[in-house]
Amino acid sequence: MTKQAIQLKKYGTPKEAFSFEELSIPEPSEDEVQIEVERFGINYADVMAREGNYREAPPLPCVLGYEVVGKVTKVGKDSPQELLGKRVVAFTRFGGYSQCVNTKHMAVAEIGDYDGNKALCLATQYVTAFYMSHVATTIQKGDNVLIHAAAGGVGTALIQLLRNKGVNIIAKTGSDDKIQYLKDLGVDHIVNYNKGDYAAQVQSILKKERIDVSFNPVAGSTFKKDWKLLGCTGSLVLFGGSERSGKKWGMLSTLNFVRKMGIIIPITLMMRSKSIIGINMLKVGDFKPKVLQHCIQELVKLAINSEIDPQVGAVYNAKEIGEAHAFLASGKSTGKVVLEW
Repeated sequence: MTKQAIQLKKYGTPKEAFSFEELSIPEPSEDEVQIEVERFGINYADVMAREGNYREAPPLPCVLGYEVVGKVTKVGKDSPQELLGKRVVAFTRFGGYSQCVNTKHMAVAEIGDYDGNKALCLATQYVTAFYMSHVATTIQKGDNVLIHAAAGGVGTALIQLLRNKGVNIIAKTGSDDKIQYLKDLGVDHIVNYNKGDYAAQVQSILKKERIDVSFNPVAGSTFKKDWKLLGCTGSLVLFGGSERSGKKWGMLSTLNFVRKMGIIIPITLMMRSKSIIGINMLKVGDFKPKVLQHCIQELVKLAINSEIDPQVGAVYNAKEIGEAHAFLASGKSTGKVVLEW
C-alpha cells in the first residue's frame, strides 16, 4: 500500500526543504497499530530538524512528525485488538507527516469524537508539559515558576497544568502581542525579553525571592541567567535548544551555543541543593513507554472533562507545509500549529 507523505528532502528554508511523495507503508509489527491520518501537528523540533540541527532526526530523505490524529485501521497481533476502528491521538517516532503511519500501541489513546485539532495538542506538547510538571519535578504550592516561550504549545500546556496548583507563574515572551493571550490563560506575571534583560525583570518581580523551577526550551545564554535566578532546592528543566536555531555557521554556531552555557561542576549541585533536569520525550518513549502511556491517557481524561483547554493557534492544509513551518519558526505562533489532509 502506498500513501502520500511529506518528505524532508534537504536541509534549508521551508519552501525548498519538503516534497510530496507516494511512499510504501509496511504492515504494522506485532506491537504496533496502523493509523489512517486525518491531521498532524508540527513542533519546534521539526524546525530544527529541517535546519539540520536536530541529531535525533533520521537521515535524509525522511518523514518528520511526532503526533497524529486518525483512525486505527490495522492492529498487530500483540496489540489490543479493541483498538481497531477507534479514533485516536498518537505519538509517532517520526513519520507523522503522512496519510498513514505505524506506531506503538502504547503510544495511542482513544479520543472518540473529541475535537481533533485540540487532541493534537495533547501529544507532544501537553505530554512534555505533564511529564515535566507532574513526573520529573515536584512542584509545591507557593513555588515561583518561570516558563520560557510561555505562549507556545508547551508553555500554554504548562500554564494550564500549573495554574490550579497555587504556584506563582512568571511567563516569558518576546512580543507584547502575546500578553493578552497569556493574561487570558491566568498568568500572574509577564516579562518581554525584547524590552530589557529578562533576568532583571524576573528578579524585580521576585524581589528577595528566587525561582524554584524554570522550564527552559531555549538553553544557550539563558542557561546561566536561569541558574543565577534559581534558589536552593530549585530545578532548571531543559527541554530544547531554540537559541541554536537559525544560525548559519554550522559547527561554529553549535560550539558558541555550548560555550554560552558554561560548565557546571557536579559537586556544586549538592552544595547548593540545585538540580538540572534534561527532558527528551523521544527517549522517555523509547525507554519508559508505560510512563508515556500514562501521561497521554491522563491528559485525554483532563481534556474530555474540560479540566484543560488545549489551544490551537493555526490550522493549515497539508499542502501548506512550508507556510506552516515558516509561521512556527517566526516566533509569532501561539498554541498548536495543525495541518489537515
